[in-house]
Amino acid sequence: MTALNDHRAVAHAIVAAHGLRFGAITAAAISAGSFSSDDPVYRGAKQACTALGFIDIDAECLAQAWWAQTVRTGAFDASQWPETPADFGMRAFPPTARNDAFAPCPERLGLYAVLPDAQWVGRMARAGVPTVQLRFKSDDAATIECEVQAAVDAVRGTGALLFINDHWQTAIAAGAYGVHLGQEDLDALSPAQVRQIRDAGLRLGVSTHGYAEMVRADAVSPSYIAMGAVYPTTLKKMATAPQGVARLAAYARLLRGYPQVGIGGIDAVRLPEVLATGVGSVAVVRALVTAEDPEATAAQWMAAMSAASA
Repeated sequence: MTALNDHRAVAHAIVAAHGLRFGAITAAAISAGSFSSDDPVYRGAKQACTALGFIDIDAECLAQAWWAQTVRTGAFDASQWPETPADFGMRAFPPTARNDAFAPCPERLGLYAVLPDAQWVGRMARAGVPTVQLRFKSDDAATIECEVQAAVDAVRGTGALLFINDHWQTAIAAGAYGVHLGQEDLDALSPAQVRQIRDAGLRLGVSTHGYAEMVRADAVSPSYIAMGAVYPTTLKKMATAPQGVARLAAYARLLRGYPQVGIGGIDAVRLPEVLATGVGSVAVVRALVTAEDPEATAAQWMAAMSAASA
């Protein structure tokens, strides 16, 4: 336990309990920052989480959760990282019990291949990859419609679950299994559009890059939540630094009511430590399409994932 008469003591206690997990912390970093609340738990947690490298919106989210946890338990414990959904303002778990929940998908989606076109979707589906995503980039509506329909046709009879990235209206029309949305795409939807996707029976996956985005994703009760980037990736510019497996494990504990997908910079060497966090799926973008033998590479990954979950 830590005395609550000084928010700096709270900050130091949190850093002492978690600094080795999230990286080296300097005294100067702990002393930085200003806060609008006088509550020592809130102020100390915000300060500590900023020092631990969390971006401001995530440090704020954690600070409020740490305060809620302290109120709920009646005591501050620096070693107990918040991982109770209610402390983050999330509704009752499991999310599938909610009236507005999207249709469920398997708890473990296994190897999740993110692919550039319908030809690749069909190829990996025939190779036995259990979950595939069409991430097709085009500004032409007719071309998008043809590619999405081709991807739906390509997985028919294979058992692969097909998610369409972004193009949710086309996905509904083509009869896809699900749709995957990034945070900006999700935020751009009206409540009526969210209901339209849900009422069509599509599964919904949402990308997240930290606590604040997880809370926003949870608000629509999606079918699964993707978390990353776990490691550095050059595919896109990220608003947050690579999360690492320690944070991924903390995210997995918080979101334990959801199927979870780890994504970003994961290779065969890093696969075991990612799976050890508890996520039931790993997404790969380039590991298959750039492989000399994509089918053999997919088989190796799937075998490794099966062995890890045995």
